[in-house]
Amino acid sequence: MTRDEILKASSMPLASPSYPKGPYQFNNREYMLVHYESDPDAIRAMLPEPLEPDGNHVFYEWMKMPDSSGFGDYQESGCAIAAKYNGVPCNFSVMMFLDDEAPTTGGREIWGFPKKYGVPKLSVIHETLTGSLYYDDERVALGTMVYKHEALDCAEVAKGLGDKLNINLKFIPDVDGKPKIAQLVGYHLQNVAVKFAFKGPARLHLVPHVNCRVADLPVRKILYGQHLLADLTLPFGTVLHDYLA
Repeated sequence: MTRDEILKASSMPLASPSYPKGPYQFNNREYMLVHYESDPDAIRAMLPEPLEPDGNHVFYEWMKMPDSSGFGDYQESGCAIAAKYNGVPCNFSVMMFLDDEAPTTGGREIWGFPKKYGVPKLSVIHETLTGSLYYDDERVALGTMVYKHEALDCAEVAKGLGDKLNINLKFIPDVDGKPKIAQLVGYHLQNVAVKFAFKGPARLHLVPHVNCRVADLPVRKILYGQHLLADLTLPFGTVLHDYLA
């Protein structure tokens, strides 16, 4: 294997790469998001500087991704904080749990998505949109929302998804255990086409777990739920802040 062949590779292991080169297209990505107010001290503790809280707004989400280029068919669950970067509103990803190796590895290695293995499930049970997350065989999150009660403007929702800055904290240690990469990485979703969008009452139950700490952002007040279906492109990101510079 030559140096040129190595540098053209998409991912490890080079003999059987985990994922191809992007950008990555997602078709029929289905979301359930439960927006809520959390504890301001808990938010501040999880938000890396120089990001600042944008109120006490947190959202917990489930995503069903049946057709994603390079990553296949999988589901994901996790939480994010509404924040500001140099005054610009953004969403900061706190933690994510999913059931597929390729997007777990790719998300961590390329953008710094805070991904770990878990077992999320989003489904419709009779009249209720229902999301669950299991970690080590224990249910740590349960979200429910009324099914398609209040329709939203799809074009407006698509614009919001594309315009919003999304930020991850990418941290990778060197071979001696010291920090090698410590960056805030930003990206915008592209080519967003929303097929349906609904808003309505929702509930969220989070269970404390030492290795799946979604309950560390406790629910203080439920704001609303959202149910979306969209096609979109996940492009590569940009380094916004380098902690080692």
